[in-house]
Amino acid sequence: MSDYLAYQPDFNEPEIVAVYDELPLWSALFGRLLFKHLPLNRGQTVLDLGYGTGFPLIELAERLGTSCTVYGIDPWDTARQRALAKARVWQVSNVHILPGDAAALHFPDGMFDLIVSNLGLNNFADPTASLRECVRVAKPGARLALTTNLQGHMHEFYEVFELTLEETGHSNLISALHEHIAHRATIERVQALLEQVGFHPTTTHQQTETLRYLDGSAFLRHHLIKQGFLDAWKGLLAPADQPTVIAKLEANLNRLAEERGELSMTIPMAYLEAEK
Repeated sequence: MSDYLAYQPDFNEPEIVAVYDELPLWSALFGRLLFKHLPLNRGQTVLDLGYGTGFPLIELAERLGTSCTVYGIDPWDTARQRALAKARVWQVSNVHILPGDAAALHFPDGMFDLIVSNLGLNNFADPTASLRECVRVAKPGARLALTTNLQGHMHEFYEVFELTLEETGHSNLISALHEHIAHRATIERVQALLEQVGFHPTTTHQQTETLRYLDGSAFLRHHLIKQGFLDAWKGLLAPADQPTVIAKLEANLNRLAEERGELSMTIPMAYLEAEK
């Protein structure tokens, strides 16, 4: 039974927030890339957009040390309480954990030396407006550092999903699946957006990670997949068709895992840096 189809987390529930910290196992893939290339300089005023329950915000404040002041903005209030508790317990004094919307920042013009967002670009309701705000609050010569996943993300899954749609008589939905896949970032698209709002792209680093699962059943029941991806995949299907199609999808993923000895998902990632 596709029991995971009924999973509907309420991200304002304290219980959800209390265990959400495990999700940085995903965020940390990109966070490692961020910290590998991020410029670290003394005396910086730094902004982190979309810190969730505190990553990478608090880690960033600790790595930079007390010569720097780090501000974080996120609209998720319940998670903010979690981040505040971490900063208090870990005695991180150079961090300011604030509510707010990236598209309407409550900071003066030209305040920040460095602006960071780990996977935020994927989640901004209005990426263009958010990046324009970044330009406004950045000092001349300030750096913007972003991480994002790229097209080709989990291509193994999407190939099986397309096959499943064909096998279940839903070939008419393949174009919608392709549109969903195409919404992922490309280096060229992100750089064009940065230039459009007033940043000059300077540095790009790409790498690929792999998420490994025993089989499709484990993959589809993983909390990362249920919280971050499953709703979008279900949304391609009529509600009445979801149980049948997803059950077939799970069986096809399991078959692939049996053939290959495991189910591996490719995660192409990018770090992009730009200057005002």
